[in-house]
Amino acid sequence: MPTTPDTYRMLIVDDDPDVGDALQDFFELHGFDITRATDGTSALRLMQAEDHGFDVVMLDVTLPDKSGFDVLEEAQEFAFDAPVLMLTGRGETENVLKGLGLGADDYIVKPFSDDELLARVRAVLARTQPPDRTPMEVYTVGDVAINFSTHEATRNGEPIAFTALEYDILRYLILHRGKTVTRRQLLTDVWGIEQDIVTRTIDRHMASVRKKIEPDPTAPAYIETVYGIGYRFKD
Repeated sequence: MPTTPDTYRMLIVDDDPDVGDALQDFFELHGFDITRATDGTSALRLMQAEDHGFDVVMLDVTLPDKSGFDVLEEAQEFAFDAPVLMLTGRGETENVLKGLGLGADDYIVKPFSDDELLARVRAVLARTQPPDRTPMEVYTVGDVAINFSTHEATRNGEPIAFTALEYDILRYLILHRGKTVTRRQLLTDVWGIEQDIVTRTIDRHMASVRKKIEPDPTAPAYIETVYGIGYRFKD
């Protein structure tokens, strides 16, 4: 069973469009619902909006109108309580201490690896979220256990080899379990293909995933085909 029933809502505050796009693509692939801001003023407006309810904020220190430190300090004035990870190229000890002293939950210095960033976001969420909303690490499908952090899977204790893309497909289906996921969504969100194209690639990969998790791939119990539309994952 999963350990996170919902999608996490993340606010990314960075004025560099390339960095912002890369962060958004990466975290959306891992199931996060992303909102973007490119300056401190709009970030604070979003943080105050009642309809957003962010679970975590990724805040760059260097912004065009006010610093990330200023944003963090002002957010405390209206009791913003979501965890904040500060992202910056400044690695000097005094800057790290300043960010943490202002209430940042973590301070990440560029350059960093995607895996490190994801691990630190998950660690912050694990510390700050209720137990039923901690990040999904291990998911059990019948007698198959999949660890999405280490990219390891076993069936009755015996290793199963998934490709990185198959892990991404399975994670996406699980995060949208109970809902029909269209082939177009899979192409866009997993493959990163924006063009409206017809391809059997998705079906071939789905058949491979089914062989690895289904008791009988010819009569799928978990990954259901919704004919003419896409797929639906069922617990």
